[in-house]
Amino acid sequence: MYRKNVYSDQDLRNSLLMDDSRPRSGLDALFDPRSVAVIGATDDPNRIGGRPLRYLKESGFQGELWPVNPRHDQVQGLEAWSDIGEVPGTIDVAIVAVPASRTLRAVEACAERGVGAAVVFTSGFAETDAVGVARQRRMGEIARSSGMRILGPNCLGVYNAATGFFATFATTLDFYRPMPSPVAIVSQSGAYGSHLAMLARRRRIEVGLWVTTGNECDVTVSECIAWMAGRPEIEVVAAYAEGVQDGSALLASLDAARAHRKRVFFTKTGRSEAGAEAVRSHTAALAGVDAVFDSMLAQAGIVRTYDTEEMLDAAYAASFGVLPSNRRVGFLTVSGGAGVMMVDEAAVQGLEVPPMPDAAQRRLKELLSFCTPRNPVDITAQVFNAPHLVGTFLDTMLDEGDYAAIVIFFTYAASVEFMAKPTLDAVAGVRERHPDRLIVMAMIGADEAVARYEALNVPVFEDPVRAVRTVSALVRAREGLARGPGAGAHTGVHPSGRSYTGGRLDEHEALELLASWGIPAVQARVAPSATEAGHAAMTIGSPVAMKILSPDIDHKTEAGGVALDVAAENAAREHDALVARAASYDASAEIRGTLVAPMVSGVECILGMRRDPAFGPVVMVGSGGILAETIDDVSFRKAPIDRAEASRMIAELAVGGVLEGVRGRPRCDIDALARAVAALSRFAAANADTVESVDVNPFVVLPEGEGGMALDALIVGRTTP
Repeated sequence: MYRKNVYSDQDLRNSLLMDDSRPRSGLDALFDPRSVAVIGATDDPNRIGGRPLRYLKESGFQGELWPVNPRHDQVQGLEAWSDIGEVPGTIDVAIVAVPASRTLRAVEACAERGVGAAVVFTSGFAETDAVGVARQRRMGEIARSSGMRILGPNCLGVYNAATGFFATFATTLDFYRPMPSPVAIVSQSGAYGSHLAMLARRRRIEVGLWVTTGNECDVTVSECIAWMAGRPEIEVVAAYAEGVQDGSALLASLDAARAHRKRVFFTKTGRSEAGAEAVRSHTAALAGVDAVFDSMLAQAGIVRTYDTEEMLDAAYAASFGVLPSNRRVGFLTVSGGAGVMMVDEAAVQGLEVPPMPDAAQRRLKELLSFCTPRNPVDITAQVFNAPHLVGTFLDTMLDEGDYAAIVIFFTYAASVEFMAKPTLDAVAGVRERHPDRLIVMAMIGADEAVARYEALNVPVFEDPVRAVRTVSALVRAREGLARGPGAGAHTGVHPSGRSYTGGRLDEHEALELLASWGIPAVQARVAPSATEAGHAAMTIGSPVAMKILSPDIDHKTEAGGVALDVAAENAAREHDALVARAASYDASAEIRGTLVAPMVSGVECILGMRRDPAFGPVVMVGSGGILAETIDDVSFRKAPIDRAEASRMIAELAVGGVLEGVRGRPRCDIDALARAVAALSRFAAANADTVESVDVNPFVVLPEGEGGMALDALIVGRTTP
């Protein structure tokens, strides 16, 4: 019922995880150093050991530069030192650009010298073979024992454009030199991180802070985000990861980013099993079940983006600083077809496209008889005869339509000479009168024309669909920020909850244990014999559900161990049949009889818990019954959560629409389902050391006000600590 675990093997994972609890130094030395040593520095400015030194010199870095090369007295015109130990003064950062066979010794020498941080370019570590794993393990031990922070190995480095600090050999810097900017990029992959920076530049996004973490023997994407969260000059973070080792650390960093009002857009690969395998072979990262990661970002209130274009579009638009206050979007277009395309995408993205008020529509029609004033507001090519009306239409839409965002589709018309100035003036006036509204242009024009709109704090897109998709990303970013730090956390424990201490539980024992935590269960009776099964059925009343009771048979249906709609007079005979089929299915299984319960009907959901290798105990809710096996409709959260967060989980599900009531069916007791999910999350958190997984399937949700109940439960204990 859960997706297959696609993490790399446990031995590799254990070898790379940081389990030292001693305090860690900050990352100031790494991101904002005053002195830099380059170990392996060369005179050739195009070699890996020569590029960072050249970049630092050309950028006007004001700190001290110390080339380290035992074969030269000078490197690129600077005095060189034969060993890091001979370098005078304080060294904040050492760039390590030597072969893998010499890298560990260089890193050890840096630690002995008291260097604050090391940037290790060299590959040939955990991404290769067992020898590389051992080397990387040792490098992590050096970081933990010395307190020196290590970026990498197998990384492309870091830069801070504001200080001229460029500790990277990325060839993109041969094409342009980054300028200070409120946008930061953090990427596990070096080559892809460099690719992102280049594409960002072409997208007119300056990236002021950039870091690639590589194999993460020490410094992680999570730590980088947390550091960026505390920097007032950084407003937008675009993050790329191939896997997450410590889910709790990631969530803590995202909470910090949200607390400091940063807009974070996160892209993670490894969504498919094939992709996860590629991740393991690339950086030895731990990919994880993608549905869990997706839900963790939702829990953190962070926008997940799924490709480069979507992430950079969102970062670009977010850098203008205006986030829509709600989901209401208006469209002003010169093309009916483009208007339909934008509305279609808005529907896909969950945006609201309410019509203009009737009175406003009448006034707009009087101003421009050929217009379609509903929403999209189509002013057609007739606006060319009255360009002064653009501002009037926009003001009317914002004042009376009360849209939080407006997307204007003017294609190339906004750049045509006789339309360019009046359109720009109209948008400038509206921008001044409505500074809190997001205004987006969808147009084609020269860079100079686009720059004029950007100077008005108006993002520009050529594709109107991308514009709408980006509006959605900004809406979700604003909704995430509105939730505040730590949203969804709940540390309380149900007062009567009993601990799970291990051992095999049959279904009845599992239901009773979960009921003690506040998860209501069907009132079932244990029948050790056929006679007692008959008595139980007569007491409950026809018809009843009967199931085999055994701690050794997890999947009762497969064993022929379930009978539904059993008449009370047939219960004794059905008991014997169930026991016989179960014994035939597994002769070694302990059979404790049958469980007899009333038939219950309602909307079937599944509740669950699993121990995720990265995030620890996570709770799940989704479509239940046979649908749990046939459709992918689940949502996860890191346990524990409160009822409000559980309600958000339910709202994410396709079955949520059924629970709300469809085709004349009554609305279900969604609040009862949310209470059960929150209760299960508390059980999961409190018993994280002993429980591996929980399945409650189905949990039947009754009509509103009538609650819900678990009909079946399976608890699996942990076999390893």
